[in-house]
Amino acid sequence: MNDLVRPEIEDYAAVSTTPEPELLQQVARQTEALGERARMLTGRLEGRLLNFLVGLVRPQQVLEIGCFTGYSALSMAEALPEGGRLYTCEISREHADIAQANFDRSHFGDRINLYFGPALDTIASLDGPFGFVFVDADKSNYPGYYEAVLPKLAEGGLIAFDNVLWSGRVLDDDDDTDDTAAIRTLNARLAQDDRVEVVMLTVRDGLTLVRRRASH
Repeated sequence: MNDLVRPEIEDYAAVSTTPEPELLQQVARQTEALGERARMLTGRLEGRLLNFLVGLVRPQQVLEIGCFTGYSALSMAEALPEGGRLYTCEISREHADIAQANFDRSHFGDRINLYFGPALDTIASLDGPFGFVFVDADKSNYPGYYEAVLPKLAEGGLIAFDNVLWSGRVLDDDDDTDDTAAIRTLNARLAQDDRVEVVMLTVRDGLTLVRRRASH
């Protein structure tokens, strides 16, 4: 991920944010050992933001699309109210196994259901309503994930899309790859969709929050 914010500013923001629990620090170190793939790690700053948002919304059901090693799921599960559940989707068997092992050693792991397989199939099988949805998976399917989850969003609920700035490639006219095109399509659609209210945050690689309007 290219630096959209100066690294020293990013580091300052992270150390000025409440630390994550020790287990999440261990998950972060474990993930960093995976090499280049570790760039997909949510990290302290965004992880604590997700935890904060779930704590504010207090959803009974959370949906995560893209689990990776489980860091973001555990960040959100920690903030769930009594009886809350988190459903997370993962397409990689290796990543799903790592995540499940991390869930199994967490005090909050029993709040999490992990589904292995295509996320759109999992979404179709779940009833909702979801008070919070975090999308951080294959970018080419972002527009499809949006249309799949919006009807299942609870009143007052939020959808959060990660990587919406895509290391600045959304502004590169020479980049016409499928992932970049899909993110541009999503960003334009959200800004013009009168069913929702949207704010894009310049946190890490860009995070867009989506709230369905009351009349929709």
